[in-house]
Amino acid sequence: MANLGVKFGKVDFKNPVVMASGTFGFGREYNEIYDIQKLGGVSSKGLTLEKREGNTGMRVWETPSGMMNSVGLENPGVQGFIDNELQFFKELDLVRIANVGGGTLEDYIKGVELLNNQPIDMIELNISCPNVKAGGMAFGIKNEVAREVVREVRSITDLPLVIKLSPNAEDIVGMAKVCEEEGADGISLVNTFKALAIDIHKRKPVFDNIYAGLSGPAIKPIALRMVHEVSKNVDIPVMGMGGITSAKDAIEFIMAGSTCIQVGTANFINPKIGLEIIDGIEKFMKAEGIKTLDEIRGIL
Repeated sequence: MANLGVKFGKVDFKNPVVMASGTFGFGREYNEIYDIQKLGGVSSKGLTLEKREGNTGMRVWETPSGMMNSVGLENPGVQGFIDNELQFFKELDLVRIANVGGGTLEDYIKGVELLNNQPIDMIELNISCPNVKAGGMAFGIKNEVAREVVREVRSITDLPLVIKLSPNAEDIVGMAKVCEEEGADGISLVNTFKALAIDIHKRKPVFDNIYAGLSGPAIKPIALRMVHEVSKNVDIPVMGMGGITSAKDAIEFIMAGSTCIQVGTANFINPKIGLEIIDGIEKFMKAEGIKTLDEIRGIL
């Protein structure tokens, strides 16, 4: 009998499939399509201290084997989430992850403090947003800047703390080590790649913000390599993501060292992709005689 359950630090997941922040809202809309409680977890839409309207102009742009986005962290703010979304979120029988971003260190601290006594299971601290002018990216490039924000947030919360890393970091392995040194309970990676699209007829960038975040199958081989490098160099668990669109992709990330995997862009292609990936992993395990995912995790 295949057991899909995994333990991420002290948190138990019924299966390793988590819906990535920014692609699943707070789960309410997808729950109208299928029972999302069959998933292992959901990472909320990225929350900032104050409500954000997001970026102007084009927000999503299709690319070969991928997608670019410049949403700009549109969200109701942490308090808006608590007041209007948390009731639904807290009743879900899965691991509930609050993704938190910010433009300043103070924003991160105040946002997490507001979430401290709320019914969530984990904080995913986003220090890696390339699609906003102020937020995330400044903290996700240099190791010592990341060290400060992780240290300060760790000091004010007892919730499991996962740090979401940028593939644009100067040294992603070094950054993961810094996060571990400062008390992070886990690492999630990779976020989108900083990218550019140009409208040749208008002779200007497609996005008002000029640069945007590239995701989807196009980034998978690079994301897989980074997950492998990081998981080999830290002792805390990793959530791997980047172009996962099938059970095969998910299994590759687990073999590269991921404890859990996150699915993002694929939700826009197939809203039920999470269920298909869970089913595919289970079928693979049965066919291969694998009882638990521990048997294949990090085998490379």
